[in-house]
Amino acid sequence: MTGPRVKRLCSRTACKATAVATLTYVHADQTVVLGPLATYAEPHTYDLCADHTTRMTAPRGWDVVRLAIDLTEPEPTPDDLLALADAVRAAAAPPAPPEEPPTKGGRPVLTVLPGMDSGVDAGMDTGMDSSR
Repeated sequence: MTGPRVKRLCSRTACKATAVATLTYVHADQTVVLGPLATYAEPHTYDLCADHTTRMTAPRGWDVVRLAIDLTEPEPTPDDLLALADAVRAAAAPPAPPEEPPTKGGRPVLTVLPGMDSGVDAGMDTGMDSSR
């Protein structure tokens, strides 16, 4: 299952309204494109609310391309509600206790794994002189 869809807000400073459109500047053509809210937030685009979408102006001398935009805020889908419920359940679940390594007599227990060569047999330098 995917994570909950994040509600994107208007990019304008101090505006907390939900975004309904995406603004993109095409500098090479001196064009501003205002279209439906993009599927993913991109670094060089701006999400705008309905109010800022209708009042948007372009720099002097630039063309504006306005694509068909539904200015109503999208309603939550059942998937959104289920994802929200799952997130609340996960946040309310008690944290798992940390797993402590088994000890015997106050010292950690070392376990030899099958198929693993010892350091001496594998030619590892253990720091001990084997001639003694």
